[in-house]
Amino acid sequence: MKNILVTGGAGYIGSILVPELLARDYNVTVFDNFIYKQNSLADSCHKSNFRIIKGDIRNKDEILPLITESDIVIPLAALVGAPITKQDPVGSKTVNLDAMHLMLDNISEDQIVIMPTTNSAYGTGGEDNLCTEESPLRPISQYAEHKVEVENRLMEFKNSISFRLATVFGMSPRMRIDLLVNDFTYRAYKDNAIVLFEGHFKRNYIHVRDVTRAFLHGLDNHEKMKGEIYNLGLSDANLSKVELCEAIKDHIPTFVFKEESFSKDPDQRNYIVSNEKVEATGFLPEYSLDTGIQELIKGYTMLQNNKYGNI
Repeated sequence: MKNILVTGGAGYIGSILVPELLARDYNVTVFDNFIYKQNSLADSCHKSNFRIIKGDIRNKDEILPLITESDIVIPLAALVGAPITKQDPVGSKTVNLDAMHLMLDNISEDQIVIMPTTNSAYGTGGEDNLCTEESPLRPISQYAEHKVEVENRLMEFKNSISFRLATVFGMSPRMRIDLLVNDFTYRAYKDNAIVLFEGHFKRNYIHVRDVTRAFLHGLDNHEKMKGEIYNLGLSDANLSKVELCEAIKDHIPTFVFKEESFSKDPDQRNYIVSNEKVEATGFLPEYSLDTGIQELIKGYTMLQNNKYGNI
């Protein structure tokens, strides 16, 4: 039975991935700081092959023994996205860059590393806006810059796989409402209205459960996939923000959105992505954008995002 270390395993992706790994009888150690006070893995605590450790990936005395004992490392721990890295650039550098170099400094050639990186590295895309794994990288945020540097280092290891994730969506036990599909659907469901800036900007999307399926696919097909970078998204969901709103309106007919030009979107990413390389390995997503929107609407009947509200 192989030992898997999942850093940040109680987060948005990890809380979907870890139960699947446990179901496959891997010995799974989750290392997480639980900064969001989440209990997203509570339902896995009865599993004898599950171990959970609270700690900080920047603390080498805590993390290095866990790396050494692991056959497979899945590093999910990160301060994710441009807004938080702008708010805390020092913390973001130490978590997203320095801690990752620490991990890679102590990975052996025999260990497997499957890592999520990001489509954000494409920035504004190429002349035709279509990005493959060979396209020039133009990161426009500190977060994306750090992901590019770590991915370059990761590719020095023959047993590694990098998945450049599209914008992830869908319900998770450790929910994130800040992600674009999740955010727009939440606003449509709760407020019935959105004002768009630069609504023509495009990007690609992928369901959080398909991210988990891709990681499992990478484990199952490691020999033929190792040493490579793969874009991971829905090939039929390279959509502009306007097109995304139209898709949401199909499910929430009262939803109103309007595009304005008096301001710019602080997020200047704009690209479409080819997922042909990962599809050629036999991986195909199972969860459509429509399925995800329907799922989010169900979820938002349970969730409240008004921490300081008085009702």
